[in-house]
Amino acid sequence: MSGALRIRPAGPADLPAVTELYRHLDPEDPLPPAGEAGSAWRGVLEHPGLTVLVGEAPSGGLVASCTLVVIPNLTRACRPYGLIENVVTHADHRRRGHGRALLHAAVAAAWKAGCYKVMLMTGSKRPETLRFYAGAGFEQSKTGFQARRPGA
Repeated sequence: MSGALRIRPAGPADLPAVTELYRHLDPEDPLPPAGEAGSAWRGVLEHPGLTVLVGEAPSGGLVASCTLVVIPNLTRACRPYGLIENVVTHADHRRRGHGRALLHAAVAAAWKAGCYKVMLMTGSKRPETLRFYAGAGFEQSKTGFQARRPGA
């Protein structure tokens, strides 16, 4: 049950656990070089408007995470919008409501920041993944496009 999950912003000491948790997001993604990971993590934590939320199990281990970016905006009466990325739950802890609880916390943080909307995209076409996001309160509405750096 997600009630026992403690949701909080990630801190400097969470780098190893978050890096391990991201293995459950994309096992094929190479691990960051040790020397670069610390610098990148500091950049993430210090970036204005960006929060990495983590879900901590009663045992103390991180079991879920997502990133919320609040983006300043000139439209919609200058209200910002939120973008959620890197949503992941440890494979051994799925289907317990942790991901949904984390997404609800991220959306609540976006509303508190004055966002008029919160968006997320998924590359997954799996019906269970799409049902997960719909069940967490997101509706499939816009068409997404992306450009990737060659070789990335």
